[in-house]
Amino acid sequence: MIKRYLLLSLFLISIVCSSQIKEKKKIQIDTTEAVQIGGIKQIISIKGNNREKPVLLILHGGPGKSLISFSEGFTDKLKNEFVVANWDQRETGATFSLNRTKDKLTPDLLKKDALEVVHYLKKKFHQKKIFLLSHSWGSVLGFDIAARHPELLYAFIPVSPVIDAHKSAFLFVKDLKTWALETKNNTATQELDKIKLPFEDKNDFFLAQKWLFIHNGVKGVDTEDFKNNYYQWMETWFPVWKENAETNLFDSISEIKCPVYFLIGSGDNQSYYTIAEDYYKFLKAKNKKMFWFKESGHTIFNTEPEKLQEIIINEIKPNMD
Repeated sequence: MIKRYLLLSLFLISIVCSSQIKEKKKIQIDTTEAVQIGGIKQIISIKGNNREKPVLLILHGGPGKSLISFSEGFTDKLKNEFVVANWDQRETGATFSLNRTKDKLTPDLLKKDALEVVHYLKKKFHQKKIFLLSHSWGSVLGFDIAARHPELLYAFIPVSPVIDAHKSAFLFVKDLKTWALETKNNTATQELDKIKLPFEDKNDFFLAQKWLFIHNGVKGVDTEDFKNNYYQWMETWFPVWKENAETNLFDSISEIKCPVYFLIGSGDNQSYYTIAEDYYKFLKAKNKKMFWFKESGHTIFNTEPEKLQEIIINEIKPNMD
């Protein structure tokens, strides 16, 4: 009888312990941290329904355009399968509000920051690798990490990536001039004809972006508020954009030794979609695949957030090694 009770007790204890282990593995995380990165405090928002899941770091675009405030709309399902980290780069969003950069802004400085963030997340969550997703400008940082440190990544996921900024500008300005003539928009034609490429002058850059936004249906672009805000953005970021535009990925990165999954909007005329397709064909990678979003332009996370998440969860995550 005593032996029977002892066996029953051990069985019940094993069930409780097993339950506790399972509960431990399902601990949620929802935190915003100010982390010392590159000599200043930088903000990282971390959310997930199970902190034992793989980390997915998202690199925002812009440069200088935080995704934290509206990331819920395109990460609600991802949080079930990943620990999702959104980082506000220096001079951006909550990081900008907390402290200013001490160093001159350059693409290389931001690349170093991004690598530090990857190492921080790996250490914090005791993971040997992470998933890295970038949007637009963020791909400048993401491709650098994927090319130099493929051992840190399960996969790199560039969304609407910047590949050849000068060529993109040439193509979309050409398209805009055709559109202006076809729609008999004389104001657009006059302003677009003033633009000199490649961009050396802020005014040319502004005019091109203004008419691109108008063409794409963005509201409020022809207001003084928009113009003032855009010029304020250019004061900080145009030199960084211009420095990065001096090179392109065809010349700088021909091979990546980790899986790379391109997510491209069929109507992306900003980081021009045909350039992305050409680079995808050019790039040598351990494993690569391109996913097209037929209802999207540059901001896939706004137009097709469900499909974006489904592809990452069902097509990309299962292939992690």
